[in-house]
Amino acid sequence: MTDSINYIKGDATKPTSNGNKIIVHICNDIGGWGKGFVLALSKTWIEPEKKYREWFKNQDNFSHGQVQFVQVEPDIWVANLIGQHKIYKDANGTVPIRYDWVLEGLEKVGQFAVENSATVHMPRIGCGLAGGTWDKIEPLINETLTAKNIGVTVYDF
Repeated sequence: MTDSINYIKGDATKPTSNGNKIIVHICNDIGGWGKGFVLALSKTWIEPEKKYREWFKNQDNFSHGQVQFVQVEPDIWVANLIGQHKIYKDANGTVPIRYDWVLEGLEKVGQFAVENSATVHMPRIGCGLAGGTWDKIEPLINETLTAKNIGVTVYDF
C-alpha cells in the first residue's frame, strides 16, 4: 500500500485500481442531492442517491459524521459521508463544510476499508460546493487513511 495520497487526472466514478474500492464523497445534512459530484454518481449508479434519500427520510442514524456504504458493483461501494451542514454559507459567511464531521466520517471509511481490504477513491472532497479547502481536508485523509496504509487516490477531473 502507501503512506501518501496518489493524485491523478480522471473520473472518480471510474476507480483505476484492482480489488475492492470505496468512492467517498461529502453529503449534506438536509437531504439535498442534486449538484456537484453527486450528479456524476447518479449518472453512473442510481443506488447511492436512492439509499441516501431513504436514509434521510428514515433518519436512522442520519447525523453528522455518519457514513452510509452503498454497494454499487461487486467490488465498489459508494460512501455517502455527512460532512456538510446545509448547502449555503450562513449569515456569518460560514461555509457548509464541517471538518470535524469529515474527520469522523473518514475514520469510519478507514475502518470499512480495512475490514474489506479496499482502497479509497474520491474527488477533492469538500472543496467544491461545501466551500472547504484542500489544505484542511488533505491532513484529515492522511490521518485517517494513508497513515493506516490504506491506499487513497484523488481524482482531478
